[in-house]
Amino acid sequence: MRPTRKLGAVDECCEVREIPREQRRVLHVVLWINVAMFLVESVAGVLGNSTALFADSVDMLGDAIVYGFSLYVIRRGLLWQARAALLKGAIMAAFGIAVLVQVAVKIAHGLAPTVEVMGAVGLLAFAANVLCLILLWRRRGDDINMRSAWVCSRNDVAGNAGVLAAAGAVALTGSPWPDIAIGLLVAAMLGHSAARVIRDASRAVAVAR
Repeated sequence: MRPTRKLGAVDECCEVREIPREQRRVLHVVLWINVAMFLVESVAGVLGNSTALFADSVDMLGDAIVYGFSLYVIRRGLLWQARAALLKGAIMAAFGIAVLVQVAVKIAHGLAPTVEVMGAVGLLAFAANVLCLILLWRRRGDDINMRSAWVCSRNDVAGNAGVLAAAGAVALTGSPWPDIAIGLLVAAMLGHSAARVIRDASRAVAVAR
């Protein structure tokens, strides 16, 4: 007699599985936090001439897209999750390049950032991302889908700390270069994370097939 297959089981053909309610709830919360902070930081970065804030807002948008993909594939099997993680890595890499372009434009025009805007918005973004990191911490070991989401959130916290450090350095020196340096650091961090996520996702795709 063939064993009875449990409802919601996962197989290599990537059939729909039972939805982890806690994963779904957490992803919805962090998704909307990142959307809200992207809008705030992108406007502040442009008005305040801050590369660091702009870079962090781009990272926020990337994370919002990442969490959206995570919600889409959460009902599906391992192959879909691995492919989504692969796409997340590509998005991270693309946004890293976008930050480099913004840095080049700022250097060419010699724009100085507004310290007050950097500090206030950077602190708000830091608090928002710490909350996201806490929410994702318990779910990071569930699967590659949640693990890649947690990596994104961890990067955000580090990036926000860099924005605050840049604001302090700009205030002390009067130079725009600390702001530019943090923007470049965020771009490098995006590139490193993209490479790691793409590598892990590629392995997972090969295993799931």
